[in-house]
Amino acid sequence: MENNEKRVMGFWRTWGLSIGMMVGSGVFMLPTVLAPFGALGLASWVITGTGTIAMALALAFMARRVPKEGGPYAYSRAGFGGFAGFLMAWGYWISLWTAIAAVTVACLGYLAVFIPVLKTSPNLAVGMGLAIIWGLVYLNCRSIKDSSVFQLVTSLAKLLPLLFLATFGLFGVESSNFETMMTPEQEPIGALAAASVLAMWAFIGFEVATIPAGNIKDPAKTIPRATIAAVAVVVVLYLAVSVAVFGLVPAEELVISTAPLADAATRLVGPAGALIISVVAIVATISGANASVLVSGHMPLAAALDGLFPARFARLNKNDTPAFGFVVGGVLSSIMLMLNYVDGLVAAFEFLILVSTLTALVPITFSTAAAWLFSMQTPSPSKFRRIRDTIASIVGFIYTIWAIAGSGRDTVYWGFLLLLAGVPVYVWMKVQAEREGKQ
Repeated sequence: MENNEKRVMGFWRTWGLSIGMMVGSGVFMLPTVLAPFGALGLASWVITGTGTIAMALALAFMARRVPKEGGPYAYSRAGFGGFAGFLMAWGYWISLWTAIAAVTVACLGYLAVFIPVLKTSPNLAVGMGLAIIWGLVYLNCRSIKDSSVFQLVTSLAKLLPLLFLATFGLFGVESSNFETMMTPEQEPIGALAAASVLAMWAFIGFEVATIPAGNIKDPAKTIPRATIAAVAVVVVLYLAVSVAVFGLVPAEELVISTAPLADAATRLVGPAGALIISVVAIVATISGANASVLVSGHMPLAAALDGLFPARFARLNKNDTPAFGFVVGGVLSSIMLMLNYVDGLVAAFEFLILVSTLTALVPITFSTAAAWLFSMQTPSPSKFRRIRDTIASIVGFIYTIWAIAGSGRDTVYWGFLLLLAGVPVYVWMKVQAEREGKQ
């Protein structure tokens, strides 16, 4: 992948990948989830946005120092060695193919607005979901260029309506709705912490632009710029959309809404608003699923190139794409999708999504710690940049610890066990490497 002709992703496509991963189904439901926290729910966007910017700066620093395929995996390995790198690659890979299934389920929910039978026919819903997953797998196997163009187009397509709601919605707010905002039962600091952890779910994915570095033009410059720009846009967008929704929909309605943005759009432009938001949600979820598919091939590719994942993941097809990784991710996400439609397993699936969020946060924690280590040990062009990178790394590290702690004791417990489940794979890879070395 050293040939620059194979690097087809410039600033805008890299930016679109990061935007596409962040702006998924979360933003369409979080106003309802945050409604019980009242004004602290809005404040949580500021806290979470600040923490995410710190994490993005830390990863941007590492992208300049380690412009390699793999993102959080590569940074963890550079800072703490092969075993830590493997565990981070393993955990992040789990979060990716689980996320593909989860976002596809969300997409089916919005498609049901136009195809009501999807609500009553699990078999049809599964078939439609599998078609979405394997259509995206085919797109990525065929061409990284086509996939990145699709990502940019869908990212812009879902941003524009959200920007419309954020902009014109602010002019349509009724001050009386802010007066009805709820007061949380918890004490303020605890409530703010709980709300901030919930809001963090909407930012997971900002780091994906660091992973397919082998396909990005001038990754040492492009990745930091695209990642920080994407986070900045999303922070402002989320806060503006939430303020608009809180101001358009009375609190007593918002807290029980199943489609808060659709309700807000209806109040803003009439009944057509709900249909418009549903279309945007479909685009957003497909865009998010595509971003996860793309990264699900590149994360194991990076680990395989370093001998930490089976070598098959490192082989490229005739289109120079890690097709094997895409297909394996597609198979695993398809299994998860089908499990979601088996009676009794829905709750287990939803819990696994929480674990998926955790397994994405842990590699980011290690990456911020590696950035902290590098900022202290390696030369910097200026004293200002050294201080900035060190502070951003420390703040990002502390924030990830806080977010992980807020995920809940059970989630942390199962997430830790899932990470340990990868240890036998690491042992097997090490034994295989030693055998090959003796031959």
